Amino acid sequence: MGNSSSRGRSKLSQRPQTTMKWSVDGFSSLLDKGEGWTYSRVFEIMGHNWYLRLNPRDKKSGDDKEYVSLILELDISSVKPDTVVEASFKLLIYDQSYGNHSEYQVRHNFQTASTSSGASCMISLEKLKERPSKFIVNNSCTFGVEFIKVTTSKVSTTSETLFVQKPSIFNEAKTYTWDIEDFFALKKFGYSPEFEVGGYKWYIRSHTSCDGNHLTLDLCMKNTNDLPNDSANLVEFSLSIKHQEAAGNHWKRTGRCEFTNNARRWGWRKFISLEDFKDSSNGYLMKNKCCIEAEVAIVGSSKME
Repeated sequence: MGNSSSRGRSKLSQRPQTTMKWSVDGFSSLLDKGEGWTYSRVFEIMGHNWYLRLNPRDKKSGDDKEYVSLILELDISSVKPDTVVEASFKLLIYDQSYGNHSEYQVRHNFQTASTSSGASCMISLEKLKERPSKFIVNNSCTFGVEFIKVTTSKVSTTSETLFVQKPSIFNEAKTYTWDIEDFFALKKFGYSPEFEVGGYKWYIRSHTSCDGNHLTLDLCMKNTNDLPNDSANLVEFSLSIKHQEAAGNHWKRTGRCEFTNNARRWGWRKFISLEDFKDSSNGYLMKNKCCIEAEVAIVGSSKME
């Protein structure tokens, strides 16, 4: 008779754990230890291992105030190298009196190389301690994370191998000089005559930067079918505006970049300010004339896999 009355009872379904609360008792003692991170134990939620880290005296750049910061970390041991864990979650600093928690909602992709969310729930230490405190009760403060959604997927990876050559007569730098008789006669974009280095055709391009205050200079590789789509040339180059009266006082910038079929142009958007360039006392532009020099060498190659 007694057993029959329990047949109608339904079993309560247990939901998966989604929230971790971390209470710090003796919070004032943690504050006395000063700036620095304290880590929670590792906990498992939604198939992965996580931990929280807390800094009770954090600071923002350019701000003298102290803040309490909370960050979520993914334990690297629970992540395979070829997976991405996408998580949506709330970081919480609990209001223990009225439930008006300080929270920060985050959506972040965790990978082996980036196990930290990089985002923190922050509250000023002054607000946390204001009396009567809603956040610190009986010298205890409670922090936590509430997970909304966690999904795991495989990483889509592209890899590249870069081969850098030793200096030799076959990859010596070649110099090309572009003499411009009337700089102001150039159209919006100025193009030098073509020159050859390493079996490829090159040219220099000049124009005014988007802000209208600088001269932009680029080294460009002419369109060619000789370079496969999965290959690139590592090019070491410099562009210079020559000083027309004092050798050695040229305005020069140097780069080392990979030129490919979809990246045929590298240079500097703000190569030199137009004010400095046009000031004849600097020796770069005199009587509308200037001289731009390119020194180019192919010093390596790369292959996509």
